[in-house]
Amino acid sequence: MHLLEKVNTQLNTQHMTILLLGSGGREHAFAWKMVQSPLCKTLFVAPGNAGTASIATNVAVSITDFEAIKTFVLQEKVSMVVVGPEDPLVKGIYDFFLNDVHLQHIPVIGPSQLGAQLEGSKEFAKEFLIKHNIPTAAYESFTAATVEKGFQFLETLKPPYVLKADGLAAGKGVLIIQDLAQAKEELQNMLVHQKFGVASSKVVIEEFLDGIELSCFVLTDGKNYKILPTAKDYKRIGEGDTGLNTGGMGAVSPVPYVDAVLMEKIETRIVKPTIDGFQKDGIPYKGFVFIGLINVNNEPIVIEYNVRMGDPETEVVIPRLKTDLVELFLAVANEKLDEIMLDVDERSATTVMVVSGGYPEDFEKGKIISGLESIEDSIVFHAGTKLDNGNIVSNGGRVLAVTSYGNDFEEAIKKSYQNIDKLNFDKMYFRKDIGNDLK
Repeated sequence: MHLLEKVNTQLNTQHMTILLLGSGGREHAFAWKMVQSPLCKTLFVAPGNAGTASIATNVAVSITDFEAIKTFVLQEKVSMVVVGPEDPLVKGIYDFFLNDVHLQHIPVIGPSQLGAQLEGSKEFAKEFLIKHNIPTAAYESFTAATVEKGFQFLETLKPPYVLKADGLAAGKGVLIIQDLAQAKEELQNMLVHQKFGVASSKVVIEEFLDGIELSCFVLTDGKNYKILPTAKDYKRIGEGDTGLNTGGMGAVSPVPYVDAVLMEKIETRIVKPTIDGFQKDGIPYKGFVFIGLINVNNEPIVIEYNVRMGDPETEVVIPRLKTDLVELFLAVANEKLDEIMLDVDERSATTVMVVSGGYPEDFEKGKIISGLESIEDSIVFHAGTKLDNGNIVSNGGRVLAVTSYGNDFEEAIKKSYQNIDKLNFDKMYFRKDIGNDLK
């Protein structure tokens, strides 16, 4: 039996057992949507959180322990693995399954290790963009040996200066600096003094682009693609977009200023050449592509790729999908995404992230959360929670994402804030200005 036939026979069976990897708000949103599918008989989440525990079965398996995942998958007769975060993808979980005779019939939703380099290496992503004529900022990359050349390149640019650690730095390896002398000093810190550890052994210096950022999410089977609803997230901890960068403090979907003209430019200049580029370069890619864009005078330019859904954007994008998510994943596995119609809820969705006091720096865990049972007309996705002696307690910097629908984002955001008022835990914090810049 051919591999493809094997995959198809496996996948056409109804009532699947699915393993979802991850433990954040993104994974709770996936789980929430997947368990609504008649195709999903059993959903396991590894390691999951208190939110996923209420709708699926959490399993204590590390997302990067591939041997333990293999043992579990074979033992529970898992028929599909869905990967939430980037780490297992960059470490090659797709290839691990494909190259194992016992696992190769089980589809993994997520790109190959080569495809995951789009997020794993800023330089790889830049080379891919330039090779396929996809609009992006001018750049060069440097190592400790070429730090002097880095100083010279900085001198050719106008401020502010953008320095990016080449490797995975958990979203924190990007510096934007106004002063040339300071930029040179920080370049030295990153390359010579390894400010971000091994992630900054190579640094990409990029021209600064001035505009409004937005996120474009694409699901692809490697040949066909579906563009998911647009979303905008809010990265900084402080109101008015001030203070330190976080994993995201809230999100809005759709993005009100993205019209049909801009969307058409995004699709023809960015999305289509990206998916075509996978085929031209022989990059196996079955999963999500998150394209971080900046809109400069109505011209979309790529800032970065991620190889998974964003968080907290997932908590507004997935609730707007009317199409069965498991059916979409099956189509991805079978390379039949072109046969599925994407049905999207016309309403707006917003989410506000409730975080631990002190985040994104030092914060305390284990705070008992109260008020969850009194939430009405919103969905609470758990980001950093766990069960402890019957209580739901905080277990991360970002703790809960409160998602609401509305006829416009203003109506939706009002509901999210009304429900957050019912929640409580020690040192709880949230931004009160999500969406204000869109009014």
